[in-house]
Amino acid sequence: MRKPTIVLVHGAFADATSSWNSVAANLIRRGHTVLAPANPLRGLRHDADYLRSVLEAVAGPIVLVGHSYGGAVITQAATGADSVTGLVYIAAFAPDEGESAAALDEKFGGAAQHITQARPLPGPDPQGPPNIELTIDPAHFHTAFAPDADPDTAAVLTVTQRPLALAAMLEPAGAPAWKTLPSHYALATRDQMIPLAGQRLMAARMNATTIEVPTGHAAMLGAPEALSGLIAGAAE
Repeated sequence: MRKPTIVLVHGAFADATSSWNSVAANLIRRGHTVLAPANPLRGLRHDADYLRSVLEAVAGPIVLVGHSYGGAVITQAATGADSVTGLVYIAAFAPDEGESAAALDEKFGGAAQHITQARPLPGPDPQGPPNIELTIDPAHFHTAFAPDADPDTAAVLTVTQRPLALAAMLEPAGAPAWKTLPSHYALATRDQMIPLAGQRLMAARMNATTIEVPTGHAAMLGAPEALSGLIAGAAE
């Protein structure tokens, strides 16, 4: 049987390179086919539709991996996608139907609501959610988002962070793919963005196979080998 292609989906305030370079390199060395597309970060439905368009061009089975907000995107994109055989969440949102990332962030006491800064964009309604972008206040990026990075790396990640449209956080999710697909979850035990208790709740309700990594939110920076092992296991 053909090995699944592993598709790595980054979350907010990051990009595919900063999120996945080490994990992708590990998986490629293990003999896996890997794809790490750019997540538009414009809106949940929009981002999920874009990801589906990427998946349609992939031959054979697929394992989807999502970090942070990317978890919400894979949850929606995989619903009804017959090629997807499994889901892997890395310190990620895994909303149920009707839940939004913003509601989960508030429920779990995540740091995003306190450390993000808003920037209105030009448009007919500059205060409307689609026209407001969020970024993490540079003063908090290293400690809250990427505490496992060295200071020089954190400084680069801070100034290259990708903004997230507020609409993406507010949009409620549709039917979740984790109700029908086998799921794995890496719990980041020192995460300030999605606190551990919230991660545990989401992993438990999807009956996910779990591991714990002693990292902050950007777990790929602190535990690439452990995460690569989890992902490789999900693809076998």
